[in-house]
Amino acid sequence: MTDSALFCLCRAGFEPELAAELSERAANAGHPGYARTQRNSGYVEFIVEDAAAASRALPWSALIFARQKLVRLADLNGLDPSDRIAPILAALDAYGEPVAFGELWVEHPDSDEGKPLAGLARSFGNALRPALRKAGWLSKHDDPRKPRLHVVFLAGDHAVLAQADPDDGAPWPLGIPRLKMHPDAPSRSALKLEEALLTLLTPDERERRVRDNMQAADLGAAPGGWTWVLMRNGMKVTSVDNGPLRQALLDSGRIDHLRADGFTWQPKRTLDWMVCDMVESPARVAERMATWFRENWCRQAIFNLKLPMKKRWEETRVCLEAFEYQTHRPMIVRARQLYHDREEITVFAAPR
Repeated sequence: MTDSALFCLCRAGFEPELAAELSERAANAGHPGYARTQRNSGYVEFIVEDAAAASRALPWSALIFARQKLVRLADLNGLDPSDRIAPILAALDAYGEPVAFGELWVEHPDSDEGKPLAGLARSFGNALRPALRKAGWLSKHDDPRKPRLHVVFLAGDHAVLAQADPDDGAPWPLGIPRLKMHPDAPSRSALKLEEALLTLLTPDERERRVRDNMQAADLGAAPGGWTWVLMRNGMKVTSVDNGPLRQALLDSGRIDHLRADGFTWQPKRTLDWMVCDMVESPARVAERMATWFRENWCRQAIFNLKLPMKKRWEETRVCLEAFEYQTHRPMIVRARQLYHDREEITVFAAPR
């Protein structure tokens, strides 16, 4: 019998960080367990007595290193490539009478070993859907409001069968939002801020918090990727960096380029937004970001924390706790390792 477990996807290489996060958060929530993973696999299994209850206690929106969070139903190893469908139907039948899932997603980890399985995932999904509908396990038409069924291929003969609450997980296959690089963007870092606005804010918050003619500052702006995103969202931006910005930004008339140090510059009045993607130690960045809120220099911010090579979960937790403490006020803090991040996490913060 398969152990009760959460199954979470992550960035390849960050499995130890996700394992440590799940272990600590689950223990604090009263659901102790243990993690199983392999470096660069792109996923973590968290073994726990009651995976469904642990999932409810660990909302996906609060997890930093998990791209997707699933409740595992079965671990199907040694599948016969000539008939992978029958074992999946048998595993579902073991749960009793069919209850139709709203959608089927067939996926694979975003890892060197997982990426070659993309073609199999696509073709197998097309074959499995009609079989699931015939057996009563899948709605006749996709219904994103119902629980979602996931099949995650780890190898051609190894798949994990899992389910997700559509309101408590990533709304994109593999947990990866598909954003395209705009030809006018000064750098690929623009995708990080676009993803942050998409994933760290709710649709209602984006409507309220991101509006035309807001005043914003971009600390460490050069060459201007984040400044460009703010400008595209209708804001007037003070771009702070001793380095040069792309000329097209300056020609827009909405950018004020100050050649100054982002760690020492401060605005003359409260700004709607501050964003920061400076390459510096995470503790120093967190302290400076806290100063901005403590001094009421901004109403909300998005910033990156560049993580060290070791003890990255510990450093993440310590920096976020220090940031909240040093603001001297109740804060909304959401952090995530975005798909477009590398050795870093991205944080949204605003006073409550």
